[in-house]
Amino acid sequence: MNSRRIFLKAGFLSTAIFVMNGCELFSVTTSQDTIRVLQNDLFPQAKKLGVETSRYIEIILRHARVSEEDKKFIKNGVKWLNEESVLMYKTTYVKLLVSDREEVLNAISKKKWGRSFMKEMTSYLFEAMLGDPIYGGNNNEAGWKWLKFTGGNPRPKEAYL
Repeated sequence: MNSRRIFLKAGFLSTAIFVMNGCELFSVTTSQDTIRVLQNDLFPQAKKLGVETSRYIEIILRHARVSEEDKKFIKNGVKWLNEESVLMYKTTYVKLLVSDREEVLNAISKKKWGRSFMKEMTSYLFEAMLGDPIYGGNNNEAGWKWLKFTGGNPRPKEAYL
């Protein structure tokens, strides 16, 4: 029973999100694709550096010390972002042009949930980019090199997450 729960929780980013338009199914997209595009829109430098921000979110969503409420907010935020895209442009967030995605982000930034969601996603983006590479985001110390930062010693031998 416990292993089934772990499997279901771990599968969130690879599962589909069903975007509804009223009472009808409008589109299906993956959370991982949405998060990857969103984080690139929030901070394009991370992608240029090769930082695995969406992979870091996968770790966060599996971690026992991250509250279920926080995990649910991330999942709902991805769904709401896609729903807002459908309302505004009749397609999901990942299928929009860059300028249209910017308009969607502008629109949700005027809503309480949108501001909170973008703030949380940006925080995780910077954690991924600036944390020790052992945590799965800051590949080859790319974020550190970008800031000309040298990590402290001793370095962790295993991931705390």
